[in-house]
Amino acid sequence: MKLLTLNCHSWMEENQLEKIRYLAETIKEKQYDVIALQEVSQGIQKKIVSEDIKEDNFIYLLNKELNNLGEFNYKYVWDFSHIGYDIYEEGLSILTRHKIKDIESFYITKSSEKTFYKSRKIIKCTIVIENKSIDFFTCHLGWWNDESEPFKYQVDNLVSKINKLSFIMGDINNNAFIRNEGYDYLLNKGLIDTYNIALDKDSGITVQGEIAGWEGKRESKRLDIIFTNESVNVKKSNIIFNDINKNIISDHYGVEVEII
Repeated sequence: MKLLTLNCHSWMEENQLEKIRYLAETIKEKQYDVIALQEVSQGIQKKIVSEDIKEDNFIYLLNKELNNLGEFNYKYVWDFSHIGYDIYEEGLSILTRHKIKDIESFYITKSSEKTFYKSRKIIKCTIVIENKSIDFFTCHLGWWNDESEPFKYQVDNLVSKINKLSFIMGDINNNAFIRNEGYDYLLNKGLIDTYNIALDKDSGITVQGEIAGWEGKRESKRLDIIFTNESVNVKKSNIIFNDINKNIISDHYGVEVEII
């Protein structure tokens, strides 16, 4: 089973359409089973094409590019979390080539106000892979020292939704290289970092230098992680879209893992 997580930084990137095409080509090549995406945005003022999806929705365009490449097996779920930069409806998405059995979206923050950028929503999908139902979460969490939206409160709400084999994937907004903060809190709640148990792995670094939300933090960071709640066999954990393994397409690198 191949998994990918990526914070897309959508519509904040130069040459965005070109990068969407490149991501689609990579997905076709790699044939990931499940992909968790964050910062999956669409313009507030753009035209609606179906239900809550607008014409510039990142995942909608990504799926169209997959279709253009002759890849029709993928289906997606998208939901809107909060307004970003006053002009975008910023959301999350799960993309899979397997049967989606169930979908749940829920806020883990105290606020569910869409105009508040600290409001954080999670998408949980139950997906059937090799006749087994597995839960996948796409997550974009808050910061450790945030008093208005405490990180522990978010994680406690998230963990309460885990009730079978699950993969919790995304941008945790806490540097795994800093101990006794958010990353360790997730581990202490019983989650297992697939990077730590991978037989083959690289540096794990997903952000180099300073980005939005991490102003003044120039050190290398491991913010994007794939957790599980049960012991699994992880063949490898690689960083992707870092100019070593594929071109850079976001201010975050992606994480791909292979479960055997």
